[in-house]
Amino acid sequence: MQEHLIEITDLTKIYGSGDIAVSALKSVNAAVERGEFVAVMGPSGSGKSTLMNILGCLDHPTDGAYELDGEDVSQLSKNELANVRNRKIGFVFQSYNLLPRLSAAKNVMLPLMYNSVDPLSDAECHERAIEALESVGLGDRTHHKPNELSGGQQQRVAIARALVNNPTIILADEPTGNLDTKSGQEIMVLLCQLHDQGATIVMVTHELDIAEHAQRVIYLVDGEIVSDKTQASGIAHLHNGYNGGAQ
Repeated sequence: MQEHLIEITDLTKIYGSGDIAVSALKSVNAAVERGEFVAVMGPSGSGKSTLMNILGCLDHPTDGAYELDGEDVSQLSKNELANVRNRKIGFVFQSYNLLPRLSAAKNVMLPLMYNSVDPLSDAECHERAIEALESVGLGDRTHHKPNELSGGQQQRVAIARALVNNPTIILADEPTGNLDTKSGQEIMVLLCQLHDQGATIVMVTHELDIAEHAQRVIYLVDGEIVSDKTQASGIAHLHNGYNGGAQ
């Protein structure tokens, strides 16, 4: 039997008040099972970024409940949310969000260095970072800075950083949005491989050909879920159709 990793109940987010109040999310209900790969789609202003921020413990809902891994995180303090993010969530952003002056290895080490619950030595952090980079095909790029890497390689570094703390869930926000088609497909191969290995992934995308690789697609319009469908995953097709290496 599958287990809910995420469960949101009557989740509401309102910005502003009175006449200028905007309901970004309107009593949204959904669950994500452990090990699922879910894509979230919707037009601009549909609420998908707001939903992602709440799922990522970057923002509080105005009303409703959000349980992550059995813990209600909807009303936690900022410090408590930061602790949850560090322990349980790996983020992959459209713009990579790498620090330009740091090497790939040092960028990947950052989440470990902020882990106050289970601190590691510098040597242990470095070893874990190298292992994460090797897992995404960048074992030979550990000393390179972001400006010495292609867009696809920078996104691989970002994925390695998301993985280094062994997160409970990976949240990917338009992970192929800044990449050309070939590099975007390579990133999807990597995400699909991580899912095959048991990772739970929630991904925001506006690209249908990217969303088709997920098991489920949730579609938002005006802050409400209008469609939530399981689909015949394109993962097998993607794996079979690509035999290249890291770019």
